[in-house]
Amino acid sequence: MVFVNKTVIILTTKFIKQKVLLGIALIIATLLTLPRILTMYGVIDDLSFAFTTATIKDIVFRFLWFTFFSWLLLEFNANTKYFYSKFQNVLKGFLTVLINIALYLSSLHLFFFLYPKLVGEPMVKEEQGLTYFVYFIVAIIIIFIAKILRYQLSLKEKLIEQETLKQQSLQNELMALKNQVNPHFLFNSLNSLSALVKENKDATNFINKLSSMYRYILQSSKRDLVSIEEELKFLSSYIHLIKTRYRNRFNITYNIDEKWMKKEVPVLALQLLVENAIKHNEISEENPLQVNIYSDDEFIIIENEIRPRKSLASGTGNGLLNLNKRYYALKKKHISISNENNTFKVKLSLN
Repeated sequence: MVFVNKTVIILTTKFIKQKVLLGIALIIATLLTLPRILTMYGVIDDLSFAFTTATIKDIVFRFLWFTFFSWLLLEFNANTKYFYSKFQNVLKGFLTVLINIALYLSSLHLFFFLYPKLVGEPMVKEEQGLTYFVYFIVAIIIIFIAKILRYQLSLKEKLIEQETLKQQSLQNELMALKNQVNPHFLFNSLNSLSALVKENKDATNFINKLSSMYRYILQSSKRDLVSIEEELKFLSSYIHLIKTRYRNRFNITYNIDEKWMKKEVPVLALQLLVENAIKHNEISEENPLQVNIYSDDEFIIIENEIRPRKSLASGTGNGLLNLNKRYYALKKKHISISNENNTFKVKLSLN
């Protein structure tokens, strides 16, 4: 992985396409302008006693203004307001109502101001009061349409996520099949090797830990999520293998609140992050590697001081990216990555 000043992986909100919003706005404008067109051509009774006379300028201006008004409210309620979706519900609701009222009133006042200048005749006073009512009803309908559009988009995204998760599950099963060509042969071989070196306790312990790791990987291949408690047990076997190689040049500390032990994370998530630290940092007598795993609020954090290796080990560089994809697919949360103050830190949400 390449170290950068600060990297935070976040969810990018998807928006309703402009051509959809504009299409709906045009339909609304057409429906609202249609009575004026029918009046102008005498299809329905003349309502000029209560309304401004229907003319070409009048109809064109109203059509364009209805289109603009409809698009403006659709754009805000279907897209723009989701920029502050992280606010508290009360504040978010207050801002939404306030901005909708402001858009409604400002649009009407601007309409009344421009109408006589562009159409060439003043609007009948009786019609102005009715216009407030018509625009209000249209605004309510537009807000309702925007809600439906967001619901459809959310439903579509959910279906896509479920399909993605299903595909990933199938890929994991295929990988598990490839890795399980003959696990019994491997375990028998490890048992035979353990018997050959039974006089050497360190070697026997190493083989037992390796066997335990492989068994955990096989057993968890059918699971997407495991508890923190299970993951730490597996990690202890992995750490034993690492310390066998690096001795006192590698250290790890745990400080996780007991209440989080039953919370679940993607399988092998902690092991991948520890392995990532080992892979990308110098480990020597002068600069031993210290990895800390601890809980903070609703997060489990894995951190280490950054001391980049002079020659990095080969790899795809996609480990953290893949973990983030798995984390979001399974827990609807993204991992957070930063390297402030020369400390590489990854936060996993446990909520």
